[in-house]
Amino acid sequence: MANRLRVLFTCVLLILLVACSATSEAPNPYQPQPYVKITPPDWSKNAVLYQINTRQFTPEGTFAAAQKQLPRLKELGVNVLWLMPIHPIGEENRKGTLGSPYSVKDYLKVNPEFGTLEDLKAFVAAAHDMDMYVILDWVANHTAWDNWMRFEHPEWYDRDYKGDFRPTPWWDWSDIIDLDFSQPALRKYMTEAMKFWVAEVGIDGYRCDVAGFVPVDFWNNVRKELDAIKPVLMLAEWESRDLHAEAFDMTYAWSWSKTMHEIVNGHADVGGLFVYYSWNESAFPAEAYRMVHVANHDTNAWEGTMFENYGEALDAVIALSVVGEGFPMMYNGQEAGNAKRLAFFEKDPIVWKPHPIGELYKTLFALKRNNKALWNGQYGGRMVHIPNTAAKQVLSFVREKDGDKVFAIFNFSDSAQTVSFEETLYHGEYKDVFSEAQLNFNENSEMTLPPWGFKILQN
Repeated sequence: MANRLRVLFTCVLLILLVACSATSEAPNPYQPQPYVKITPPDWSKNAVLYQINTRQFTPEGTFAAAQKQLPRLKELGVNVLWLMPIHPIGEENRKGTLGSPYSVKDYLKVNPEFGTLEDLKAFVAAAHDMDMYVILDWVANHTAWDNWMRFEHPEWYDRDYKGDFRPTPWWDWSDIIDLDFSQPALRKYMTEAMKFWVAEVGIDGYRCDVAGFVPVDFWNNVRKELDAIKPVLMLAEWESRDLHAEAFDMTYAWSWSKTMHEIVNGHADVGGLFVYYSWNESAFPAEAYRMVHVANHDTNAWEGTMFENYGEALDAVIALSVVGEGFPMMYNGQEAGNAKRLAFFEKDPIVWKPHPIGELYKTLFALKRNNKALWNGQYGGRMVHIPNTAAKQVLSFVREKDGDKVFAIFNFSDSAQTVSFEETLYHGEYKDVFSEAQLNFNENSEMTLPPWGFKILQN
């Protein structure tokens, strides 16, 4: 009996010890936990993005011809190059003569229209030699009708209620059919294909088309497997906080673009930007890169040129896209003042010529690169609103980081505005980024801005 009691006592003691140990090691449920579990590559901290539509970028429309433009892009201040899809394009149900680059026929091959695999490798190597980086456009959600997978793995595709292959519902995407990411074998194939271009060609990340149409857990795993090869930059064509946790460094700031359109067209005032920047600061993690842009392949082809969309406000919108919070992106041809909607399914080369917009971008990119206040995500300074006397027409803010400071004032209206400012954060000595004039600001300072005018000042 005594032995049984000793055994029972020992068991109870062990249970208590284990319980106490577990209690002492239990995490504090009130302790904040990091939301973002990925780290962007170091070279992205003050980077800017340039989108290349290979078909239209040069008269030849090839990687070899595009490679010759790299010194010009380097001088412009660009350091991350986004190549639109480089894969062979489907022929079945093709749109237009040449088809859409987003109708992928084979994920492991290069579109012969653009050159060879060796040409692509040479382009990437040349970019790296100039301290530039290359990301590829990746279309995971759907393929061309005549992609080999449809015939060898029909089970990898989504079906409609009749059991037929189907394009993405509701839109006129008749040249593609959707994949079914509930299939583990498809996920493995797609992951291995993405790893191939990083490991074998040396690309530095991806811009992922309609990323929100593909399950987040797929992207989370892809990021881990790609980072195991080398640090990559991942951009999602989507606007969602959830994608930043484990998969993507950067998401689209579509709501910024929407707000700018509304302001320029008289449907909103500067208060719309207060909503965007407040939402960006409060709802998205500080580590998030948000891609802001004035034009891209979709807007240029289907909505209008940058001149059509922004008119007299264009320069101000461009300037805010670079000095406001966000990761700025430039679409090829903007620097040449491209004034045409580039055909999407045909050959339609950009006409290259010097243009003031190119000089504007060059100045802004140099400022961003050298002033830590304007760096991306957590590496830059938060925008702090400076109240002014024309609150509905004029946006004024300060960004500051590690001793660097920028004071920016934008008149987003079609009439001249004279403003004075409140509080003291803006006080101090500055140099005008464009005129290089020295200015001093204190509680008595005021400024007059012409319609759609702006000032960008640095200390």
